[in-house]
Amino acid sequence: MPAEKSARVSQRRRIRNRIIRSSTRTRIATALNAIEQEDKDQANEAVKKAIRGLDRSAKKGVIHKNNASRRKSRLMNRLNNVSEKSRS
Repeated sequence: MPAEKSARVSQRRRIRNRIIRSSTRTRIATALNAIEQEDKDQANEAVKKAIRGLDRSAKKGVIHKNNASRRKSRLMNRLNNVSEKSRS
């Protein structure tokens, strides 16, 4: 009996985690596309949303906090590199 309940709980968590992970990946992809198009305002907004999604995923335990931190750092590095290119 406990194993059945554990299986049900795991299933619910897996579905919830998949939804959160998917939306986070979508936000990251949107941010990367905006960065590649070098639209500074749109890229800034998209990166903010992606960072918010990564923080939420880490808070809920869907991804590890260091994983979220690493992804945020890489996103910001890409954004800053585009900003520097546009200034030069």
